[in-house]
Amino acid sequence: MKLLDFLKRERKKSASVAKERLQIIVAHQRSQRGQPDYMPMLERELLEVIRRYVQVDDDAINISLDSEDNCSVLELNVTLPRAGEGG
Repeated sequence: MKLLDFLKRERKKSASVAKERLQIIVAHQRSQRGQPDYMPMLERELLEVIRRYVQVDDDAINISLDSEDNCSVLELNVTLPRAGEGG
């Protein structure tokens, strides 16, 4: 019986993890609605340029495009490693 209890716990745990991952994916897709088609490519290219100077993770860059009236603002946030940690 202990083996069955163990398997049931693992399923519950993995189901919870899967649910959390799905929520993250859905939230990410919803945040990208209304953005221009070029935004994913722009994000990749900016990350490549930044990596020429310092090593950063894929999730270290966050780009958002806000529009108000006739003005669009492109916001770029990059989490850089501390001095001595990156390339």
